[in-house]
Amino acid sequence: MKFSSFQKIATVGVVAGLVVLGTAGCNRTSGGAAGGASGDRITLALSTLNNPFFVEVRNGAQAEAKKLGVQLDVVDAQNDSAQQANQLQTASAGSTKAVIVNPVDSDAVGSSVKALNKAEIPVVAVDRTVNGADVDSFIASDNVAGGEQAATDLAKAIGEKGTILVLQGQAGTSASRDRGQGFAEGLKQYPGITVVGSQTANFDRATALDVTTNLLQAHPDVNGVFAENDEMALGAIKALGSKAGSSVKVVGFDGEADGIKAIEDGTLAATVAQQPAKLGALAVEQAVDAIKGKAKKTVQVPVVTVTKSNVADFK
Repeated sequence: MKFSSFQKIATVGVVAGLVVLGTAGCNRTSGGAAGGASGDRITLALSTLNNPFFVEVRNGAQAEAKKLGVQLDVVDAQNDSAQQANQLQTASAGSTKAVIVNPVDSDAVGSSVKALNKAEIPVVAVDRTVNGADVDSFIASDNVAGGEQAATDLAKAIGEKGTILVLQGQAGTSASRDRGQGFAEGLKQYPGITVVGSQTANFDRATALDVTTNLLQAHPDVNGVFAENDEMALGAIKALGSKAGSSVKVVGFDGEADGIKAIEDGTLAATVAQQPAKLGALAVEQAVDAIKGKAKKTVQVPVVTVTKSNVADFK
């Protein structure tokens, strides 16, 4: 079965203009016809658009906003918690009826979301949760279950024994915490596998290249790598060179386009695929429902492992 997050989403609609929020640009998606379902204005505050995963989240959100007839203002925090705080403050002071937030840091965003709570502006968290404040709905993949699946996938790839490296995502994010927790739990089923090196690479490909290169100097004989997202997995693959896919198996998380290609090429053993466009669409749907006081508290989107055997379904 093909998931929509791996399909190209054609962005349609009228660009109403460019709104500057805080220090980052904001793309407004017009709701189109006046007979739309809501006509309300919603802010989508993303941690970064310098990551294909969150570009797909945005695309899915924009498509759903068009469908439901709402205005969607998209702001990019560029992985800066202070910038995201400014963007959320601007949203709370404007005409926004609801906010969708993908936190840079689940803890740091709490005070900003508290301010939105006080202003009685509904908040939907997507992909990463908010700590220390209330959200009307949380839309996410089952990251704990996905982490457990990644442990099984890597164990199978390396024959259930050996030494491995773990590349952690951005500290303070629920996605990194939950994937790491799930992976650690899943790895308990394979006592022949030992984690000899674990370090954050901030969900970033270039950072992962540097981190993996350094870890390999201390642990040159590893036969596996788990990266908490595909961007870091791709950085690890570059660091491994000819070892990737042969003597060292790499497993990622997200199912982004470059990760899918790496599976086809044989350098990535598996990825736990999310449906980012669906996450974005559901976030808008729940934001509209939250304005009406009808949002679901938690919405989980299934994940699935992609390997060489089923990669054609995800192209």
